[in-house]
Amino acid sequence: MEITICDSARELGRLATMDGADAIKKAIKLKRKASIILATGASQFDMISNLVKADLDWSKVICFHLDEYIGIGDAHPASFRRYLRERFLEKVGEVRAFNFIDPGMDPRIECDRLNRLIGSDEIDVAFVGIGENGHLAFNDPPADFKTEVPYLVVNLNDDCRAQQLGEGWFATIDEVPRQAISMSINQIMKSRKLIVSVPDSRKSEAVKRTIEGGVSPLCPASIMQLHSDCRLYLDRNSASLLSAR
Repeated sequence: MEITICDSARELGRLATMDGADAIKKAIKLKRKASIILATGASQFDMISNLVKADLDWSKVICFHLDEYIGIGDAHPASFRRYLRERFLEKVGEVRAFNFIDPGMDPRIECDRLNRLIGSDEIDVAFVGIGENGHLAFNDPPADFKTEVPYLVVNLNDDCRAQQLGEGWFATIDEVPRQAISMSINQIMKSRKLIVSVPDSRKSEAVKRTIEGGVSPLCPASIMQLHSDCRLYLDRNSASLLSAR
């Protein structure tokens, strides 16, 4: 795990994008295409705003959606499909394919569909974050480190739901869904490179556990310690509890 501590979230987004865009360019040069995973949420704002400006041939890029609430329509402010369409897809225009999660489908059928799609591909870059409870995607603690299923239905714990409320996506805690479709831990770990953007002091405890604690399902993001090419981008606030470096 390679760690970069930035002076601001803006710098974090710029450096994370440079790193990820370089990996995408290399994949396109080698394979004539690249496959990426895109996360959402407040932690990804600065990274995505830089990524859409990167000098990339997006027509050669296949995108996979990391996670989505069950029962949230595209018009809802918290819809991750809406987030990615407005902040990413409408900015870059044509991509080779964008494999969105459809929360309106039967969740099991939708997981089967996504599993077939991603099962035939190799992910070059996964752009992800870390939750306040240490979750990776919507794999809340204790996360399933064993399943090889690429996408699965997960239950969202109270800490995760409180984070979504705190970030302003919902008006009340009762509005926050209790289930989601999420990419699994092992599927994320299969990515050739992980670009992890984690700004904000709200994430400082999770960052400390991810980096300095042992690998444990109780801090799902800690498994990234085992990845061969994981780049973790922090700002001064999210890195504030780390031991002196």
